[in-house]
Amino acid sequence: MRGPWILLIAIVVFALWIAAVYNGLVRLRNHCRESWSGIDTELKRRYDLIPRLVEVVKGYAQHERQVFERVVQARQAAVASTGAPASQARDENALVGSIKGLLAVAERYPDLKASDQFLALQRELVNTEDRIQAARRFYNANVRDLNTRIEAFPSNLIASLWGFERADYFEIEEAIVREAPRVEMTAPV
Repeated sequence: MRGPWILLIAIVVFALWIAAVYNGLVRLRNHCRESWSGIDTELKRRYDLIPRLVEVVKGYAQHERQVFERVVQARQAAVASTGAPASQARDENALVGSIKGLLAVAERYPDLKASDQFLALQRELVNTEDRIQAARRFYNANVRDLNTRIEAFPSNLIASLWGFERADYFEIEEAIVREAPRVEMTAPV
């Protein structure tokens, strides 16, 4: 009489374990989706900022037409990119490269660098880039947790049975790279 009860208890424990693992995988997948929406929000903020930045620089450096066109084209490609994080990261990296080119143009114009409007936009861009990087780190941490659960034994059995797939990391460059100030040491004379 004890044998069937032990078997029944073992089946119930096994079923509860499967449910717990499945629910954990669903929770991690939802964390990834939620954190991706945080990245999407910050990228849209950047997309809205770029045209204003281009217009300010354009007012000072009108003969730098190719730089402006590259930024506009890269922005349009990044806005249109809605694929997997890896493909969107390629478009974002192209946009970051064009923004760096735009900021390099701004360096050649002292009046522009002193413009209050340009400085405010540049501060806003730095703030936006910081927010994108924070959202990216949060998303990638969630992806790491999901991928670890999908690959680790024995939860990988449940993941493969119900079709859970690894998520892609989102790797992009920073548009504004902060350089450490140069300090030159000279020997006392």
